[in-house]
Amino acid sequence: MNRQGFPAGAPCWIDLLTSDMKRSREFYTALFGWSYESGDEEKYGGCTMACKDGKRVAGLIQNPEDGAGHPDMWSTYLRVDNIDEAVTAAKDAGAIAHMEPMDVPGQGRMAMVGDPGGATIGMWEFGGHTGFQAHETNGAAAWHELHSKDYPAAVRFYRDVFGLQTSVMSDTAEFRYTNLVDGETELAGIMDAASFLPAEVPSTWQVYFQTDDVDAAVAAALTLGASVINAAEDSPYGRVAGLSDCTGAMFKLIQPRPGRAGGARQLPGSTSPVS
Repeated sequence: MNRQGFPAGAPCWIDLLTSDMKRSREFYTALFGWSYESGDEEKYGGCTMACKDGKRVAGLIQNPEDGAGHPDMWSTYLRVDNIDEAVTAAKDAGAIAHMEPMDVPGQGRMAMVGDPGGATIGMWEFGGHTGFQAHETNGAAAWHELHSKDYPAAVRFYRDVFGLQTSVMSDTAEFRYTNLVDGETELAGIMDAASFLPAEVPSTWQVYFQTDDVDAAVAAALTLGASVINAAEDSPYGRVAGLSDCTGAMFKLIQPRPGRAGGARQLPGSTSPVS
């Protein structure tokens, strides 16, 4: 584990690509109590920093007016020690580079690739910006999960490219799921989504946000312009729901079971996949 507390290959940051920055800011402020660092968009490469209780939890980026073919979406970034080597390894393993390594002056280096199953994943090499200041707490990301149409290739890709260990949670025809782990710590999950994702829906990374009350959060989100994708339901790891926000970006909510601190590092997926 590095000095900032993120092992190599671990999710270390998320950002939202939004077509309506003002509306998205208002949505997440009302839902999670976020505030925003003003005037630093240039410092952070055009990214607005979102904070929960003064701690950075996410970034928001304006989706260009032409959209460039990109829908509004949440993206997860994995920490890498050397982004040039990581992108080269990813391409050698079948990934497509959507964004080659680029400098964010004073903050670090970033890249975006499409994995062999078609899901977009970010990479971040730390500089001045060293990832989440809050995680696995209310109003912050709590778990990161890949729904892949090519499950075997995805497991190999994240294991080999990012040097992560894998732990199979379930391997049945109805439910295949592997956790990406570092020692005893579960970092993220990969779900076989080939049987439920429609042809027009690509493989995708899902971000879970922690809340004290999923049902109340869903009700609040609906008044703010969200739509329900998966209704709230109980799982062995807490109560979960899937939503799309006010501009259509998908995300999930998790209410950890009592006694399950944070609920995230031990959360191996939802009982109901995003469709």
